[in-house]
Amino acid sequence: MGRKLYVGNFPYETGEAELQGLFARAGTVETVKVMRDMATGRARGFAFVEMSTEDEAQKAIAELNEYQLGGRSLSVNEARPKPAYAGGFGGGESRRRSEPRW
Repeated sequence: MGRKLYVGNFPYETGEAELQGLFARAGTVETVKVMRDMATGRARGFAFVEMSTEDEAQKAIAELNEYQLGGRSLSVNEARPKPAYAGGFGGGESRRRSEPRW
């Protein structure tokens, strides 16, 4: 298991400091990165938290998954690696060249 955790479904008003304090219950927090909309800077409701050890990460999952924060149930689990880029902009069939684009 890795030390990096995915934290989802938290209120948009939640910031790095609040998550840092919450996850400190489980051990030493190395980093907290709240993902934000690039245009508005508004939190997107998920973050990545890196704990100091794997044991602390496991403890954070056990204690904080489904934890109620601001009326929402947190989703805390091991972060998965980002999938490799497969090319293109989505799936589906490609458009025939003779079809209009409107």
